Amino acid sequence: MRKTLTIFLACLLASFSFASDDDYDHEEVRALVEAGVILPLEQILERMWEEHPGRILEVELEREYGRYVYEIELLDEKGRVWELEYDAANGEFLEKEREE
Repeated sequence: MRKTLTIFLACLLASFSFASDDDYDHEEVRALVEAGVILPLEQILERMWEEHPGRILEVELEREYGRYVYEIELLDEKGRVWELEYDAANGEFLEKEREE
């Protein structure tokens, strides 16, 4: 069973390696979390809210430059919309950009 799961996950990850800036559905994300490839979104959001309070408008998981990135669109208390990026594997804050 473990060997089958390992082969399945290897095939799944290989198929992602060719994707660039693609979005993943919830089943693919769950498989990546269960395999330990990325952190659960809840952990990322806990870190985010410590420094960037606001209302979440949208969340996407994308593959950029060979790594998984959570992109979070956030509405702050002043009504501004921001796009925040976090490395999905380790939770590192990558970028904050104001949306127009």
